[in-house]
Order: sequence, then structure tokens, then C-alpha cells
Amino acid sequence: MEFLNNYLIYLIPAMGIIGILVMASKAAWVGKQPSGEANMAELAGYIAKGAMAFLRAEWKVLSYFVVVAVLLLAWSGTTVETSSPIIAISFVIGALLSAFAGYIGMRIATKANVRTTEAARTSLAKALKVSFTGGTVMGLGVAGLAVLGLGSLFIVFYQMFVVSKGGNVNGFEMEKALEVLAGFSLGAESIALFARVGGGIYTKAADVGADLVGKVEAGIPEDDVRNPATIADNVGDNVGDVAGMGADLFGSYVATMLATMVLGREIHSEDAFGGIAPVLLPMVIAGLGLLFSIVGAAFVKIKNETDNVQTALNIGNWASIVLTAIATFFVVNWMLPSGELHLTRDELDGVVKTGAKVFDKTGVFLSIIVGLIVGTLMSIITEYYTAMGKRPVKSITRQSSTGHATNIIGGLAVGMESTVLPILVLAAGIYGSYHFAGLYGVAIAAAGMMATTAMQLAIDAFGPIADNAGGIAEMSRLPEEVRGRTDNLDAVGNTTAATGKGFAIASAALTSLALFAAFVGVAGIDHIDIYKADVLAGLFVGGMIPFIFSALAISAVGRAAMSMVEEVRRQFREIPGIMEYKAKPEYEKCVAISTKASIREMVAPGLIALITPIVIGFAFGPEVLGGLLAGVTVSGVLMGIFQSNAGGAWDNAKKSFEKGVEINGEIYYKKSEPHKASVTGDTVGDPFKDTSGPSMNILIKLMSIVSLVIAPHLHSGEANETAKQQIKAPAIEKTLTLVKHDRTI
Repeated sequence: MEFLNNYLIYLIPAMGIIGILVMASKAAWVGKQPSGEANMAELAGYIAKGAMAFLRAEWKVLSYFVVVAVLLLAWSGTTVETSSPIIAISFVIGALLSAFAGYIGMRIATKANVRTTEAARTSLAKALKVSFTGGTVMGLGVAGLAVLGLGSLFIVFYQMFVVSKGGNVNGFEMEKALEVLAGFSLGAESIALFARVGGGIYTKAADVGADLVGKVEAGIPEDDVRNPATIADNVGDNVGDVAGMGADLFGSYVATMLATMVLGREIHSEDAFGGIAPVLLPMVIAGLGLLFSIVGAAFVKIKNETDNVQTALNIGNWASIVLTAIATFFVVNWMLPSGELHLTRDELDGVVKTGAKVFDKTGVFLSIIVGLIVGTLMSIITEYYTAMGKRPVKSITRQSSTGHATNIIGGLAVGMESTVLPILVLAAGIYGSYHFAGLYGVAIAAAGMMATTAMQLAIDAFGPIADNAGGIAEMSRLPEEVRGRTDNLDAVGNTTAATGKGFAIASAALTSLALFAAFVGVAGIDHIDIYKADVLAGLFVGGMIPFIFSALAISAVGRAAMSMVEEVRRQFREIPGIMEYKAKPEYEKCVAISTKASIREMVAPGLIALITPIVIGFAFGPEVLGGLLAGVTVSGVLMGIFQSNAGGAWDNAKKSFEKGVEINGEIYYKKSEPHKASVTGDTVGDPFKDTSGPSMNILIKLMSIVSLVIAPHLHSGEANETAKQQIKAPAIEKTLTLVKHDRTI
């Protein structure tokens, strides 16, 4: 136990390394699986080539942004005592690891798709193993890089700014270390936003173009090899739902840990780790969640063709959650001290203020359980509103019988209704976690929810891999039983993709609240008074931002889709023999349209998220900026849930017609009039669920992270002086050493 006490700080990045090593072994296994016939390999090659072309184009544009951001951060780090120019290096590392996390997912997805198709020629069990192993590579890569990157940088900055200065855990020195560490999260979230928005525009431009001309006008299947946009559509599944989601959850994972660490710095903890147990705890929980996700992934398997794939995924998910919850109980009891804990901001002259939130380690553990419960309930609710066979989706299919307009009305209603239960769950989670452990409880609840990110992302990434596998099977004109197996996986993948988005927006809500609490402390403000006209104005402006952000993203999809439709029509018109399989479409031209459109259109939404907090903060001060953050968080969460669930329900309503839908005693299949109405609904829902909806969680997190980074610059001189006097108080003066963790009062 003494060894663990002394070296726990080093075990955190070690757990990240374990995750990366397991990821590498699973990636190698996927690579060894057969890739099928030459035609299948050729089609997979087109998809891989298109995906990498997008990444290269995106990275080129983002490199300019990174250079500008690095220069600004390096300069800003010299203007306040609680920051350092090293924050620029932290930003670069976060940006690089976020981009690398997306690259890992992209590479394995474009390898696993064709191998899943080939495995489906053997059995459903084999196809599930290949596709889910590919998803696991993505999940472990993202979580492993996050734990390794954040854990390693914390060791470096803790040594540099605290230990080497003989600094105070609860004071100025640790605040500086965590402010510099915030650059890592800013880099990760910045790349995530552009990856998510750019990938979403790419995939939906291709998907809408392929659907409107291919399925509606030409009457050919969705993934028919004759459709010039079908390769771009399959590429889009990877750049949006794999690379985009990977960068998104990498950013969430890091931001959650950082927010909890910032609040943990404010807790006086008489522990065996030199007083930094509340700071280390979220990283330890993340590392344990990573390890138990590896265990949970081993439970995802089926034996027979009739076995339920969704059940297998749920068993693995539940295993990782339960094991993490059990382990957390022992870790919290080991790391945190007995007795009362509270934030230093609730203390005046060494006396806890009347009405201040006081808690203990039991409350911290219960907050973590609240986070796990909230994440689980959000996934269950999202599955209900988006899964085939459930009331919401069935209501949309029934309304498809009376035309396109009623299908749209039904989908919008389902999306709006789907916000009720998730918001009530979130509200209960916020209230419960605060009740148990105050603001630190809210933050550690978010850390608990994000603990099994590796497993959540593995389940999510499995979806687009299965979707691509079905596309390759269709394009290769493989036997019906092969397409039947890939369709089985794809149908489950649609639901897991929707639940993954629900999990992401829930985690973003709790993470943003934790970041908001951290911002309030660092900015030196006691409260945010909405009776003030300027604060109320900031609240309304914040509530508006998700709407203009969504408008820009959806409009971008519409413009790019128009270009795609025109190109597909041109090829059908000018290239003779396409419909008779005698000529090959010019796939690369459709890929180029999506790539150029997504890179061009992702800039404006990204700049809104980055620049707005800076302008409001410096022009009107931290309290008005706090009002802005409150508005954007509430509005963004509602918009994210509404759009993601409406789009997911529309999608599965369309897919319901593949097996036949009974409406008023009559069975309707594909190419029927109700099916055509459902295709229209799915087309409207595509940018909802894959572009603007999923981008909401990054929007609210990124604006909170930017606010946290600029908070020291907004901190009033008087508040700074008060903070310095408080940290010099003899009652909390501590000198630390990194290895022995001796404490001198």
C-alpha cells in the first residue's frame, strides 16, 4: 500500500499505456482477417483513400488555426501570473492527440469494414466479432491516449509549477499548473469541433445526394455500385461517425477530468498523497474505467444466427459499468480522507461559511454512482426513442402512410418529446450529485459517467463499420444471406449510434456544468445575478448561439448536397452504361465535392464557438460571460437531444420498411409510397442527427473551455490579491515533494 501511495501518480499514465497496448493487439488481429475478393478489396480501397484524402485536407486547414492559436496562447501566458507560455505547448499536444485519436479510428474502420463483409459470408457471430473488435480499437485508442496524455502532462506540470517551487496544493502554484493543463483540453476540443462539424457536413452531403438521386429518382438501392455518390457516402460514415465521434469523446473525456481536477484543487484533503487526492481521483477513475472496458469488451459475443446482437452489446456495456462502480467504492475509500471536505471558496478566514456545502468521501462515491446511473438512463431513453419496433418510431412509420408532410410532422414531434425524460434525468443527476458532494460532486459525477468511454465508443464505432460492411456487400452483389447478416448488424448499429450521441450530449451537459463551476472560481466571481440587464442579455445571446450554429451547419449540408445531386445527375446523363453495369461511375468527383464543401463550410461554425466567449468576456466581464455560458449550455443540450433523436427515429422508420411495415392492416415494403415518404423524413433527419445535433455537445464544452482558459485574464486585481492572501494563510500552508509526499505544516 505504501508503494501505491507514493507512486499512484505514475500509475495513471501506465493504465493509459495498457489500453494502447491492448488496442494495438486488437488492431493487428483485425488486420490479419481476410479481406475477401479483389472487387471487395477495390471498393474498400476507394473508401479508405477518400477518408484519408479528407483527413489530409482537414489537417492542412487546421494547421493554420493551430499556429495562430499557439502564438496567441504563448503571448497570453506572459500576461498573468496564473498562466505560462507553456500553455501553448499543452495546446499543441492536446490538438495532436485529438487528431491522432480520429486517425486511429479512421484507419481501423476502413480496414474492418471489408473484413466484416467477408466474415458475414461465414456467420453472424464472426461478423460481429470483426466489427466490434474494430470498434474496440477506436474506443481503447481514444481513452488510452486521453489517460496517457493528461496523466503524463499533469506529472510534468505538477513537478514544474508546484513541487519545484515548494508550492501549495490548494493555492496559486497548483492553480497555475492546472491553468496550463487546460491548454491540453482546449486543443483537444478545438480539433474535435472542426472534425465533428466537417465530418458531419461531409457525410450528410454525400448521403443526401446519394439518396435523392439514387433511391428516389433512379430507383436503385442505397449502396448500389452504380450510384456515383455511394463511395462518398461510405467515406462519410467514417469521417463523421468514426473520426468525428472519436475526437468528440476524446475532448469530453479530457474536459471532464480537467474540470474535476480544477475543483479538486479547492478541497483541503488530509490524505496520504500530499493533499492532491481530489485532483488525482478523476484520472484514477478514468484509468480504471479503461481497464474494465477491456474486460467488458470480452463479453460481447454471440454463438448462433438467431442470437440478439443488441443484447450482446448491452451485456458488455453493463459489465464494464458494474465493475467500474465496484472498484470506485474501494478507490474512493482508499484515496480520500475521513472527515468533512469542502471547497475553499466556501471558507472565510479559516471558517466554513454558513450554508456552505460540506461533504465526505461517501458523498463523493454516491456522486460517481449518480453519474453512472445518468449515463445508463440516457442510453436507455435514447434507445427507446430511436429503436425499431418501439412506439416513437412506429408512430412515424404509421404517419408515412398519409404522405411526406405527416412523416416530417411525426419526426419533429418525436424529437421534441424525446427531450423531456433526458432533461429530467439530467436535472435529477445534477441535484443528486450536488446534494452528495457539492460542485465537486457534479464534476465527479461527470467523471463517473465518462469512466467507461472506451466501451461506449467501441459500441458506437461498431455502427459505421457495420454500415460500411453492408454497403460493400451491396456493391459487390454478394448473396442475400450475407446482406441479411450485415443488415442485422447495421440495424443495431443505427441504434447504438443514436445512444452514443445521447451519451455524448449527457456527458457534455455535466462536463459543461463542472467547467462552469471551475470558471466561476478561477474568474473570482461569487455569483451570477440575472437581475442585471447585461447578464440577462448574455443569457439570451447564449441561448441563441446553438440555433445559429445549427443553421450554419444544416445550410452547409444543403448547399453541398445540391452540388452532389447535380454531379450524380450529370454522371447518369453523360456516362452511358452506368445503369447496365457496363461503365464505372466517377466516384472520386463526388468524394472531392464532399471534401471541399466540408472543409470550406466548417470554418464559420467553429469560429463562433471560439471567438464569442473571448469577445463577451473581455468586452463585458466574467459575470456576463457566465450568463452566456448558462444560456448556451441549456439551449445546446436541448437542441442536441432534439436533433439527434429526431434524426435517429426518422432513420429507423425508413429502415423498418425493409422488413415490411403493417399500416391499417396492409403490409408496405421498400419502393411503396409510405417508404418514399420515410426516405424524405430520413433525408431531413440526416443533418439533424449527424451534423448539427452531435456538434452541440462540442459547442457547449468548447465555449466553457475557452472561458476557463481566459478566466485568469478576466480576474479582477482585487480578487487576485484576495486569493493570494488566502493561499498564504498559515492554516493551509503546505510544502510538497513529488515522490515521498511528505507534508510540512
